[in-house]
Amino acid sequence: MKIDELKHAGLKKWIEEAVTLMTPDAVEVCDGSQAEYDRMIKILVDGGLATPLKKRPHSYLFRSDPSDVARAESRTFIASKNQDDAGPTNNWTDPDKLKKEMSDLYRGCMKGRIMYVIPFSMGPVGSNIAKIGVEITDSAYVVVNMHIMTRVGTKVLDVLGGDGFFVPCYHSIAKPLAEGESDNGKWPCEPDVNKKYISHFPDTYEIWSYGSGYGGNALLGKKCLALRIASVLARDEGWLAEHMLILKITNPEGKVKYMACAFPSACGKTNLAMLIPTLPGWKVETVGDDIAWMKFGADGQLYAINPESGFFGVAPGTNDHSNYNAMQSIRENTIFTNCGLTEDGDIWWEQIGHGAPGKEIIDWKGRSKPAPQDDKIPKGEGAEPIAHANARFTAPARQCPVIAAEWEDPKGVPISAFLFGGRRPATVPLINQSKNWIHGVFMGSITGSEITAAALDLAAGTIRRDPFAMVPFCGYHMGDYFKHWIDLGKKAEAEGHGDKLPKIFFCNWFRKDKDDKFMWPGYGENSRALAWVFDRCDGKDNCVETPIGNLPKPNAIDPPEGVSAGAMAELCSVDIEGWKKEIADVRQNHYPKFGDKLPKELYAELDAIEKRLNG
Repeated sequence: MKIDELKHAGLKKWIEEAVTLMTPDAVEVCDGSQAEYDRMIKILVDGGLATPLKKRPHSYLFRSDPSDVARAESRTFIASKNQDDAGPTNNWTDPDKLKKEMSDLYRGCMKGRIMYVIPFSMGPVGSNIAKIGVEITDSAYVVVNMHIMTRVGTKVLDVLGGDGFFVPCYHSIAKPLAEGESDNGKWPCEPDVNKKYISHFPDTYEIWSYGSGYGGNALLGKKCLALRIASVLARDEGWLAEHMLILKITNPEGKVKYMACAFPSACGKTNLAMLIPTLPGWKVETVGDDIAWMKFGADGQLYAINPESGFFGVAPGTNDHSNYNAMQSIRENTIFTNCGLTEDGDIWWEQIGHGAPGKEIIDWKGRSKPAPQDDKIPKGEGAEPIAHANARFTAPARQCPVIAAEWEDPKGVPISAFLFGGRRPATVPLINQSKNWIHGVFMGSITGSEITAAALDLAAGTIRRDPFAMVPFCGYHMGDYFKHWIDLGKKAEAEGHGDKLPKIFFCNWFRKDKDDKFMWPGYGENSRALAWVFDRCDGKDNCVETPIGNLPKPNAIDPPEGVSAGAMAELCSVDIEGWKKEIADVRQNHYPKFGDKLPKELYAELDAIEKRLNG
């Protein structure tokens, strides 16, 4: 499709302005077809940027520039007109100043390249919970990844119509080409991190990205739209955009419930999304692995969609034991970035479950090395892994063996429970239910993970708090974010739907004993805690009231093999002294960060739990 054929006058004008500013050699409006995807892949293979994998049908390996391997958090900006609206957890800059700065950088940035216009839907096309974005980019790599991660093309433009709302997204890799010049197989980007920009303008719902071709910096439907801008839209329109996986759980009687679960990084989120339960008769399926958008229906029930259509997962550490279903999802039609390449034409990474075949392997920087005999992370001075620690796979969600039949239902799935987790070796019990909605928001606002001795920036034992697992992704002040959650609960109760609000739970798979060993085996055994949550949603009398919430009654959770009755009792009890320290830390170090925007209801909850702990 050509620009002149577009029905939407605002979209057409926006593209024309971008063409004038960025001066590409040509413009293509993406139609989302398989033929288009295949053509983009051919461009990338012919250009030396993609390597076809002999062992995986229709799968390709990319190697990015070493300066462009992860989210550039220090260069991620929330440019609200009022600095206070961005809050203490975001990197604020003045929007007018930033737009002028970036416009100068965008000027002529696509010379010698094609401008691709990607109309995409976050969520099933036409769903009343979905939103439409349009990304302008000069990267064919971005086009193919967006094909997998979102719904792209003509069908999206049909829904947009002549005057529909869309989120405008600028992206450029910042590498114009002189006449006759090519990338010569080298990943194009701006290598200087201080010249990369991932900018969000919440007042106008815009995204401008410059200099990076990698991950969430460039696939603007991902964290930029689906969380940072969507969180602002959700606040303004009365819904929720959350960093949550969505599970479908079926009990032995065939009853189904859906749960949305939020975890900071390195806390087992992807594994939980594709859990294989050990509990006989229980079934777990995946609706989404990373993001949930939720709106209240006319019946007062909260309904969720997965706004994405693919998985953008971290490869190292993924194996048949840690996540069998993820490994099955990436057998074909998958894009791999910054993994190793084996002699027989397959990908490889540390902790994949086996050594690399053959004598040689190509590492993520394109260097030939001896093939590792095992899959351990190399240690010692100068040791470098074969795959980058943030190496990724991009795979269609439809390929997951446990994808739920309802994962693309436009009306969404009804959420019965929220589950928040963190990596806490002490204090926080295995599973805990909040006393009510406000208490649940309070508990969500203080979640986080304990720093280990391996971290250099904080002392071991320090809690790095990540409320609702949203600190890197909330597009506005977190104090206002907490208030939004509180207000939604109050509104539901005022409308007579308080009983339909999801129940709120907190889990911790990472408790340790006095010998520093994990007390809970995790992985599929987590289904035992989920079964307790399932039954609590039905009001089953299987809990005891405690100062911190409702904990499982003795024997309410069937212990896994190897977990003693004593260990279960400790996992499901209240560490009074530990919680006193926890509350003191929240009062002294955590809540003051949010200033006068911290809702008074949360200070009231803090006072109440302190009083209960003091008996």
